[in-house]
Amino acid sequence: MSYKTIQHIGLCVFLVGFGMFLLTFGSENYKLTEQIIDDHIENSAKSGLIKSFGENELGQVHSHAISYNSSLEEIFAKINAYQLDRYGLSDQKIDQIIEANNDGQFSTEKAQQAFRTKDAVTGFQWEAFQSYGGWLDGRNFGNEEELRKALKTVQVNIAKYGVINQKGFNEYEIKDLKYALTKASSMGWVSEHKTLALVLVYGMTLLGALLYILPNKKILGPPGIKNDGTFHSKTKNIGWIGILLGTFLILFYIVLYFYPEYMTSWILMVDPVSQWLKGSDAGRFFLYGFIYTLAILVMGIRMIIKYRHSKYQLWRTASVMFFQLAFAFLIPEILIRLNQPYFDFKNIWPLDYDFFFDNELNTLINHGGIGLFMLGWGIGLTLIGVPVMVYFFGKRWYCSWVCGCGGLAETAGDPFRQLSDKSLKAWKFERISIHGVLVFAIVMTIGVLYTYWTGESELLGVSSYKVRSIYGGWIGAGFAGVVGTGFYPLMGNRVWCRFGCPLAAYLGLIQRFKSRFRITTNGGQCISCGNCSTYCEMGIDVRWYAQRGENIIRSSCVGCGVCSAVCPRGVLNLENRADDNRFESAGLIGNDSFPEIKK
Repeated sequence: MSYKTIQHIGLCVFLVGFGMFLLTFGSENYKLTEQIIDDHIENSAKSGLIKSFGENELGQVHSHAISYNSSLEEIFAKINAYQLDRYGLSDQKIDQIIEANNDGQFSTEKAQQAFRTKDAVTGFQWEAFQSYGGWLDGRNFGNEEELRKALKTVQVNIAKYGVINQKGFNEYEIKDLKYALTKASSMGWVSEHKTLALVLVYGMTLLGALLYILPNKKILGPPGIKNDGTFHSKTKNIGWIGILLGTFLILFYIVLYFYPEYMTSWILMVDPVSQWLKGSDAGRFFLYGFIYTLAILVMGIRMIIKYRHSKYQLWRTASVMFFQLAFAFLIPEILIRLNQPYFDFKNIWPLDYDFFFDNELNTLINHGGIGLFMLGWGIGLTLIGVPVMVYFFGKRWYCSWVCGCGGLAETAGDPFRQLSDKSLKAWKFERISIHGVLVFAIVMTIGVLYTYWTGESELLGVSSYKVRSIYGGWIGAGFAGVVGTGFYPLMGNRVWCRFGCPLAAYLGLIQRFKSRFRITTNGGQCISCGNCSTYCEMGIDVRWYAQRGENIIRSSCVGCGVCSAVCPRGVLNLENRADDNRFESAGLIGNDSFPEIKK
């Protein structure tokens, strides 16, 4: 059987497996029951409200997740409207408060006259008014309109932060409950045959991928030169296949981060693996970690075959495969099974941007010795481990050998590395964007630690909760996830690492000025083939340096070594040198830094 035949079989098997994966999306039916509500809502008052307002929905079967979640949203909206009407500060109460404070100076003691009724509802209203309207006490108001405007602000805050949070369902509760209730309400082939679905879908997809990769002549071809038809590929040069793939990845990340209730059938499929590892059902990020790890392992095999002539690439690829499988996937899940905190020992702040969030700190501290060790490990790795390791080995020790983001970029993203923008405009934007994200992460962390230590939610008039929410949504999910990976087939495999990763910025600053690492060149051997620049995933014009025989010392360089691996003349070498002549002849000191190297 020829290589081509095996490849065609592999492609067919892969497409069947992947097609089954797509078909299972939203394939379940959904039915809400009282038992499901009780199992997922501990607050009996709130569960009672859902049963009451959702009475007509109980036992109803929905054929797709869209209609089911629409009904849930309607139930939550009705409950919130009812509770606001019941517990909120009404316009009538505002009139009574104004009447009691008609002398111009506001007093909460006089305002209490509007809350004289002795019942639970009025008691809640008075406590809420004290919490969110206490700032009015002793203030002077020139006229009734000024006072009414101030009380309207209190009314809104009581509704938003008091009633909705305590008596109703806020947006975060609704988001979590929609996912949890949708998954628990699932009825269909996947939920009834989880293990079979897992074996069929992932088994066929993985087998097909391996059959397609292993006999690939382009991968098994001669070492070094890899420019054979890459830019004619519809997958690797923003052709229609690449655009379709990019679109799928972008949509996958959007649903994963923002609408997980619609992918519950995919999550149900990996429940058996989750039960085996941590003793509980899977969540959306377990599914993500599972797929992420499989992608690195399968495409890592491809990477090993493709660059089998380079010992550096073999060890580097094996390293990212190991760290993803063991440290990022298996160990954190096993820790949960042992009733310990979920912890990725290789994740470093500020890439691990929520490391200093109050819930994370409390979790670690409350777990005693091992939690304190994890806390110390994370701080020590950030403040001591990073500078020391970068000094000796450059940022490559992390970005190319350990990091999960880098691991996916180097394996699953390898076919797209040539799409990295090498223009001067891209390089200028890169410097602003990546360091801007680093500053954002530092400011956010200062704010959340200030809140943690003082209990004050605002620093310099800015809410730390709001800042962390913006960072998590736009940077953590949007940039790192949706753009960072979804844009592989459109902008290259290191979009996040190059333009957004705050840890890469931190590592790069040290590498740029205080590291032994550099790529040395032998200009006399360079034939200007351009392979090195073509395949630099970080947008560095390597050939510019090679033609001049100059050291390549750039803060963005992740030391992947592919430029050296694809060089047919052995011009480029990755070195850790102790001499101080880091900038010699490269023109990197003074006002002429990086003279037109991007053209």
